[in-house]
Amino acid sequence: MAIRAAISDRCSKLSSSSLGARSLSSWWGNVEPAPKDPILGVTEAFLADPSPDKVNVGVGAYRDNSGKPVVLECVREAERRIAGSFNMEYLPMGGSVKMIEESLKLAYGENSDLIKDKRIAAIQALSGTGACRIFADFQKRFCPDSQIYIPVPTWSNHHNIWRDAHVPQKTYHYYHPESKGLDFAAMMDDIKNAPKGSFFLLHACAHNPTGVDPTEEQWREISHQFKVMGHFAFFDMAYQGFASGNPEKDATAIRIFLEDGHPIGCAQSYAKNMGLYGQRVGCLSIVCEDEKQAVAVKSQLQQLARPMYSNPPVHGALVVSTILGDPNLKNQWLGEVKGMADRIIGMRTALRENLEKLGSPLSWEHITNQIGMFCYSGMTPEQVDRLTKEYHIYMTRNGRISMAGVTTGNVSYLANAIHEVTKSA
Repeated sequence: MAIRAAISDRCSKLSSSSLGARSLSSWWGNVEPAPKDPILGVTEAFLADPSPDKVNVGVGAYRDNSGKPVVLECVREAERRIAGSFNMEYLPMGGSVKMIEESLKLAYGENSDLIKDKRIAAIQALSGTGACRIFADFQKRFCPDSQIYIPVPTWSNHHNIWRDAHVPQKTYHYYHPESKGLDFAAMMDDIKNAPKGSFFLLHACAHNPTGVDPTEEQWREISHQFKVMGHFAFFDMAYQGFASGNPEKDATAIRIFLEDGHPIGCAQSYAKNMGLYGQRVGCLSIVCEDEKQAVAVKSQLQQLARPMYSNPPVHGALVVSTILGDPNLKNQWLGEVKGMADRIIGMRTALRENLEKLGSPLSWEHITNQIGMFCYSGMTPEQVDRLTKEYHIYMTRNGRISMAGVTTGNVSYLANAIHEVTKSA
């Protein structure tokens, strides 16, 4: 804010008559370098390390057992079908109608009454990040006095998104450091003690960064308390299918809230579950009271998107709609996403077993109890620093391990390094 204020003050003092006499440096001399992103900075450091033993378990993108990026075969086939078959005209402001239809079926269920009754306002978004940002701006515009409750911890960009939308943030308990599991009692207390009608950000599955999810019964209790308090649940669902290998199971939380009649919001992303990281394709949806309200809400979501990026990109939307709209391709995708999830689950088991074989005095049950791409290891920033300095292992300083970076070739080395830096803890 101080930087913005300084720029604003400088710009306001410059008269039009002085423009020709000023150099570029005088305009932007007060701009300081932005702090490095804590996640992207890890990759930069990894790439600069010449060590042949280096390991990157910081990146939030799937890798195969050789540590290489993956393009799913269903995606390749979809691209073959798309090539030369479509023009490059603008999509509508709201995006691809077909992609949105398929996304809603994936999130809300193939036979959802909400879809049949046209009660869902939805637009194509720039992946999950864009969906969250459009919703944050929507919240600010139409509930200007509201705030958002965000779990501790959460994906770091969540804070940036609601901050830049000028929505005040509160936090609620989520992770329990001692058990390395869910602090359910404290979470429920925070839900009960929040002002009635509050907005809450919830991770639908595979919580980032902890990998800790409520059980189905706990989700039912959470939903009930939201109903009592009149809270609004906004779900960020970045890992549907990638968590358990079953997209229906990974939508359990959302389906429970829908059963209880909640008017939820949902951000979907196809970065992880289809490997479309660079295509930036996702969907934002909001459940409304009726079709008329859904039409109005969608029109406002489109209005928010218009000055940001006008309309969304076409290629990723075509890939998603082609895969989900074709039964054979969809079945192939279901098999491939289960394969990715199963590899991650297998690496969790291997890492835990290696640590236990080394005689670690610590419990590592949480590695296999947690789910999804990330393991919240419980290591301290100092221990993470040692891993980097002594073993050339890179991860974020909060101890989050991207299990996608763990392979049969490096799991033993990783376990030994973790054991060395934690055995005296």
